[in-house]
Amino acid sequence: MGNRFDTVPVEEDTHILFSLEAHLGETEVLYQKWVWDGITAESIIFVTEDIKQMSDKELEKEVRTSPLLKSDTKITISRSDSGFTFVNFNFEI
Repeated sequence: MGNRFDTVPVEEDTHILFSLEAHLGETEVLYQKWVWDGITAESIIFVTEDIKQMSDKELEKEVRTSPLLKSDTKITISRSDSGFTFVNFNFEI
């Protein structure tokens, strides 16, 4: 997978607990578990170019196929100007 995810931005007050390059289906992704402002959550990060043809609804459906997600988790999707799309889930306070 190489260096595709080397430039993923991290907000200044976010602490990354775990990070791993992986695949979701055929798509290369970066999985992260993180803490921000007392909230622990997880993200699957895509290179936006890889999923540009997918709507947010299609992307959520794809991500929900992952066993990482709790069945009742809420999902947020952010298509960043940085060239990455963040799908966040499993929020815990």
